[in-house]
Amino acid sequence: MKTLFYVIQKEFIQVRRNKTMLRMIIMIPLLQMLVLVFAATYDLKNVNIYLVDKDMSSTSRELASKLDASPFFTINNTSFNPDDGEKAILDNKDHMVLVIPQGFERNLIRNDKASLQLLVNAIDGQAAQLGYSYAASVIRDFNKNIIAEWKGLPEFNAPYQINSVSRFWYNSELEYKWYMAPGVLCILVTLIGLFLSGMSLVKEKEQGTIEQLNVTPIRKIQFLAGKLIPFVVIALFDLSFGLLIAKLVFHLPVVGSLWLVFGFGMLYLLGILGLGLFVSTLADTQQQVMFVTYFFMMIFILMGGVFTPVDSMPHWAQIVDEGNPIYHFIRVMRMVVLKGSNFGDLIHEFIAMSIIGITFLSLAVLRYRKTA
Repeated sequence: MKTLFYVIQKEFIQVRRNKTMLRMIIMIPLLQMLVLVFAATYDLKNVNIYLVDKDMSSTSRELASKLDASPFFTINNTSFNPDDGEKAILDNKDHMVLVIPQGFERNLIRNDKASLQLLVNAIDGQAAQLGYSYAASVIRDFNKNIIAEWKGLPEFNAPYQINSVSRFWYNSELEYKWYMAPGVLCILVTLIGLFLSGMSLVKEKEQGTIEQLNVTPIRKIQFLAGKLIPFVVIALFDLSFGLLIAKLVFHLPVVGSLWLVFGFGMLYLLGILGLGLFVSTLADTQQQVMFVTYFFMMIFILMGGVFTPVDSMPHWAQIVDEGNPIYHFIRVMRMVVLKGSNFGDLIHEFIAMSIIGITFLSLAVLRYRKTA
């Protein structure tokens, strides 16, 4: 135990002397939480509309004012030529073009119906679908009672109505930042654990100190444990720091038990740090570690459900995700922090993460050779 303590002490001294690593430990959580949580959002708040009003009637102007009054839309430009609107979409100046044809009000009065054209920039399919849905909702609300208003009737009400009241659970305000903050925290912990643990062993190789350590009576398990424990402490510190930022800046509600979060975090870090050490036993330089860990990070993040739900992925991808540690960590973070789930709800994640962690640690221990 005394030998292990000295190895851990050595690692903390190296971290303290490494100014770059110290900046990473403090600045990465701060920047990721304050920048990524705001930037990585699917909330649609500002959709620019190019209005082509050929009718120029009171009804068309009223419809345009309804759209402009919505918090989601801004009428950015107007014209009488639809080609100008299409050019604005091509130049990425506007997101939609609303074309109100000539005779719009006349057709509405005579035939009780009229046509509109809505052109949507669908490069971003999800944003296009949301924008179209919001615009269609505003048009439906405008259209709902217009005929009754012209005929001098009160607002149309059906003789029988079913009124529904929506209630959203676990995120009643539909704050997308609350959904993203736990996912960004998982990326943060993974980044710290995977990169720093991988760099630590390779740095010993580059400086030539690994040979000095190999001829000492330090056992292999003591050496690897001494490499792991400091970065577990550092990553848990960053997790605490990130949760504090999320609470203070985004008012993230922590419904569940923090003990459960940190307990699973320790289990998760054993697997991630084991992967980092395994990669470092294969690499000879820090550049090689960077390339390999970046490869794993990209796969883990894109398939982990940070930005897109895993349920929407193909069935084979969902099966592969069972071996993705970030997927399980994000799921636990969101379920505990937002839903207040307990250990019984997360047994599957704990079992899966235990298998992943044992596998990565075993590979690191078996691959590392302590030779004199």
